[in-house]
Amino acid sequence: MRRYGKVNVRIGLGLVLCSVLGVGVAVAKVQVLPETTLLVEGKKLTGQKRLLGHPVVKELLASFERAETALRKEDMDALMKFYASTYDYHGLKETDVRRVWSEVFEHYKALESLHLFSDIKVVPVNNELRLEVTCTGGLYGTDERTENRITLDSWFREIHYLVKEDGVWRFLGNAGEVPTGAPFASAPHHPLF
Repeated sequence: MRRYGKVNVRIGLGLVLCSVLGVGVAVAKVQVLPETTLLVEGKKLTGQKRLLGHPVVKELLASFERAETALRKEDMDALMKFYASTYDYHGLKETDVRRVWSEVFEHYKALESLHLFSDIKVVPVNNELRLEVTCTGGLYGTDERTENRITLDSWFREIHYLVKEDGVWRFLGNAGEVPTGAPFASAPHHPLF
């Protein structure tokens, strides 16, 4: 068990148990789990230390860290640089993401996310390289109205798709189905990370 501020995180074999205690702020976490594999150029690499030294993983972590820093600062322009120009999640485009983030920033403070990577694949698609990153994590914030610390979203083994634009990995979208119960105007936070 590791303690990060007010959040307890238990990590093992891809299982993540997070409990947010009180209204304090936890330290955000972007992590490559010990059991993570990297598939690149037909080769499967393992070993957390080895992966953390690989250029693709370093660049991936840097992209998520930049997004996390923008999230904590509520810097919309910096956060939107995380998204690819061709971002599309079941019809939600970059402008939709900006709108949803502005609503999140309006209603929640002390935002943070948790990203635990368990599988990373470099895949050639239409003459460009893409990443398929299996991630478990969540998006957390403090409700402005109630001052309660809440989970805005959580995901388990979701596949994030990224593409390299302007020398950095940018978010293209996620695998998964669109929730059927939410009206479009209340777009789920799930596509955001």
